[in-house]
Formats: sequence, C-alpha cells, structure tokens
Amino acid sequence: MKILITGICGFTGSTLARAFKEFGVDVDVSGIDNFLRPGSEHNRAPLKAAGVGVFHGDTRCASDFDLLPKVDWVIDAAANPSVLAGVSGESSSRQAVEHNLSGTINLLEYCKRTDAGLVLLSTSRVYSITALANLPLTVENGAYRPRLDSATPAGLTTEGIAEEFSTAPPLSIYGATKLASEVIALEYGSAFSFAVWIDRCGVLAGAGQFGKADQGIFSFWINSYLRRRPLCYVGFDGAGHQVRDCLHPRDLATLIWQQMHAPDCAAERIQNVSGGVASAMSLAQLSAWCAAHFGEHKVGREPTARAYDLAWVVLDATRARRQWDWRPSISLEQILEEIAQHAQSHPDWLEISSAQ
Repeated sequence: MKILITGICGFTGSTLARAFKEFGVDVDVSGIDNFLRPGSEHNRAPLKAAGVGVFHGDTRCASDFDLLPKVDWVIDAAANPSVLAGVSGESSSRQAVEHNLSGTINLLEYCKRTDAGLVLLSTSRVYSITALANLPLTVENGAYRPRLDSATPAGLTTEGIAEEFSTAPPLSIYGATKLASEVIALEYGSAFSFAVWIDRCGVLAGAGQFGKADQGIFSFWINSYLRRRPLCYVGFDGAGHQVRDCLHPRDLATLIWQQMHAPDCAAERIQNVSGGVASAMSLAQLSAWCAAHFGEHKVGREPTARAYDLAWVVLDATRARRQWDWRPSISLEQILEEIAQHAQSHPDWLEISSAQ
C-alpha cells in the first residue's frame, strides 16, 4: 500500500507516518509539507531515517502535486488548525481559507487524477458555536459538564457531542472551512468514484506536539507549567473549568488503517474520533495534575473570553466504536505522562514551537 500524508512534518502527520510504517512491512509512506509551522523542520530527518519520503510543497499550490508519486491513499493532515485562524492577526482570513479549503480542493483534484482514496482529518469545530455556548453547564470536580434534560438538543448524549449535533453557523472561519471541505470531499468522492472517509477529531495530544495555547493546549500547558511560565485561565468563571477531551494520534492511526483496508465498507462516511468523556479534562484539573508532578505554580485569571472560545467540547465517538469496533488504547494519564517526559527532556520546546 502506498500512502501520501499532507502536513507530514506536523505532529499528527509525522505520528501517523511512523505508525503506518510499523503496521505493515509492505507500506510505502511519503508526504508533503510547507514547513510553515514552527518546529516542523525537526521532524524531517527522523522521518527520512524511518524510510518516509518527504517532499517540500504547499497544498495551496496545485502545481506542487504534479511531481508527487501515485498512491493508493491520501491522509489530509495539513491545515491551519487554530480556531482563531484568520481573525487573530497571525494569519489573514484569506490565508485561512486557502490553507484549509483551497488546499483540500487541490488535493481532491489529485485524488481524482490518480484514483486515490482520501481520509480527511476534520475537527470538533464543525459543530455550532451558538448551540454549544447555550448548553446549560454545571461544575463537578473542578470541571464543567452539561446538564441533560428534556430540552437537551439533538446530538448531545451522555458520551458527548455526536455527529447529529448542529453544524449551523457560526463555526469560526476555521470550522467553516473544515465543514466545507467535508462536503466538497464527499461530493468529489461520489462524482469521481473514489473512497472518502472523514474523521472529526477532538484534541490530538502527545509527546512532540508543538505547544501553543490555541493549537496544542495540553502540550503548551504542561511545558509552560514545568518551566514556570505565565499561565492564565481565560474567560468563563476564570477558574479553569473549561473542558476538552484528548486523543493520541497513534489511536487515530489504528482507525485510519482499518478505513484504508475497507474502502467499500457500508458505513457512515463521517465519524467522530476522540477519547471522549474518559479522556476529558478541565484546565483546572490539568493544573492539579501538573502541581502533583512538578510542584505548585500560580495560574492567573482573565475574565474576558476570547472569540470563538467554548466552555465544554467533548466528542461522542460511539459511531466509530459501532462501525469499526474502535476504541482508544492510550489513556489520558499515559498521554499526560508522555508529554511531561518529553517536556523534561526538551527544555527549549516552547521556543521551538513558537519560533518564527
């Protein structure tokens, strides 16, 4: 099997590439990366040493696909993954659309031309901000959780946000480009007869993730806490009760491996892929974990919420479990320990992650 991964030198892309090389002896893995993300250059040499081909290119440029090898499957792991993309000032709205939608269209044209299947990595941010912001929440053990009652919206379960939950705007520019990418990918797959799987991921986390507050929060928080860098609970009650679930990309790789081996499987093409409630944690709980491992460090409070921020986002991965008998094998505790060990052995990781 020949696999092409876009964004291959990012945290997710590089982890998937290494996993696929381990899963099968006859697997040829290559990828494309524009190396715009700080830290991504550090993954180039280790990938090449593992027998992974790395091409310098930008998915926004259609001609960069011309010299790529013909493959059986493409994993789209390239994106500007921040919910603040296009509005924070670090990138323009046009750049966000070009990265996350125009790049997908170029990739779909490549799949059409080469008859390759596609696994599109999407996001929890395709779900409606308004619907999520209006959920009634209570605080339990230092973390928000939704109150379920007769008025609970469709798609909200005891396990989290299911695929039936509203995707009505606003979503953020990032979320809108990913939802649009999902739709156009399914249309291309139907029109030109190639397989498409769409995996809506929760927060991906693990050792080697580039740590920034808006894209890699678990890595950012642990590295910052260990180094006694300033940290702050932003918005809501200012107590750090906001919650996210997390998933190690190696567990994502096991699902994608199944999907690539079952292109004609009679299953829903869109599924949530996450650690769910078992891996959900608030910032306050994460701080308590850090304090137990590294000692106390004061965290500040900023009551003004950021644009597009949400108090609680946990995905329900029941569909993936039902369709693929898939479950995460790497626990929340293992993910946190892995990040902490990496942080302790890489004291310059925050600088690497934010270098310009």
